[in-house]
Amino acid sequence: MSRLRGSGILFYGSLGLAVLLGLMPMPELLAPFKPYWLGLVLIYWLLEAPERAGLGMAFGIGLVADLVFGTLFGEQALRLVMLAFIVQRFRPRLRFFPLWQQASAVFALLLNDRVIAAAVRLFSGETLPPLAFWLSPLTALLLWPWLFLLLDELRLRGRARES
Repeated sequence: MSRLRGSGILFYGSLGLAVLLGLMPMPELLAPFKPYWLGLVLIYWLLEAPERAGLGMAFGIGLVADLVFGTLFGEQALRLVMLAFIVQRFRPRLRFFPLWQQASAVFALLLNDRVIAAAVRLFSGETLPPLAFWLSPLTALLLWPWLFLLLDELRLRGRARES
C-alpha cells in the first residue's frame, strides 16, 4: 500500500509541477523556447510506468490543463492523447534507446504535437503560427536527458525507501 502511495506522490507531483512550469511566465524573447513540460513528463511516465499513465490519464490531464491554461477546451486533451498513443505504440523500442536517441524521439514526438496544435488552431479560425512556435521541441531535445535522469533517480530512490 505504501509503495503505491509513495509512487503516486511522485507521479501526481511531477505532473502538477509540469502544469505549474507551463504556467510560469517567461520573458518575451525566451517564450518560444519554453518546452511543453506536461508532454515531457507524460512521456517519461508512459515509458517507465505504463500501468499508471495511459490514454485515459492523458485525456484527463489534458482536460485539466485546458482549464488551467485557458486553451480551447479539448485541445491539450487531444494533443496528450495523440502523444500517449504514439509513445505506447513504440514503447518497447523507445524504452531501450540510449538517452540521445530517446531525446531525438522526444523531439519528433513534440514536433508532431506542434503540428497537431497548429492544425487545431487553424481549424478554430486562427492564422498560421509564427516560426518561433516551432522552437519548443528543440528545447525539449536538450532537456530530455536531464529530465529523464532526474525523474528516474527520484523514482528509484522512492522505490528503495519503500523496500
